[in-house]
Amino acid sequence: MNPKILIGCEHSDTVAGAFRKRGFDVTSCDILPCDNQRGNHFQGDLLELLKQPWDVIIAHPECTYVCNSGVKHLHTDIGRWFALHDACQFFSSIKNAQADFVAIENPIPHKYAVAQIGKYQQIIQPWQFGHGEIKATCFWLKNLPPLIPTNIVDGRNDSCHRQSPGPNRGYFRSIFYPGVSDAMAEQWGSYILESLKTKNNKQRGVIK
Repeated sequence: MNPKILIGCEHSDTVAGAFRKRGFDVTSCDILPCDNQRGNHFQGDLLELLKQPWDVIIAHPECTYVCNSGVKHLHTDIGRWFALHDACQFFSSIKNAQADFVAIENPIPHKYAVAQIGKYQQIIQPWQFGHGEIKATCFWLKNLPPLIPTNIVDGRNDSCHRQSPGPNRGYFRSIFYPGVSDAMAEQWGSYILESLKTKNNKQRGVIK
């Protein structure tokens, strides 16, 4: 059985490509076209694809209203509270989707977001996976183990948060690190295959 994997809110093909290289059946989805399309990519609303059955869902939802770095704006712009509610509903739709395995990636959230979406299960840093950068990344996990660091390196650059203001700032800040995506595909991919194999054997009565 080749698990069906949905990579949500990704246009870079970074995570999707890492799983595809290991032979998985992968579909990516984003409101933007795929930068390096080498496989299935759906340009549109992720919620439409969540109506379909998937074995695995990995997503990177928009973090503008959820992340801790923007909490100060909630107290100066009442409209952001409505935007926060919508963002958390979208986040929860992914989290509660009907899939055996779910992973959601986002920066550290503020307390008002946590009250709606729940607390993450893991925080990682790029420098644990071969990139000398600082960018705290949280994972909300369903039936998946925490990632194990693969290549701890020197360097604690903060280039992500120092991106120059401009129309493309959010785009560049959202690009995912290949070292992390490779670890996801390798570690979670192996775990998923083994888990589904055990599940199928139990259904066939091979394991009692």
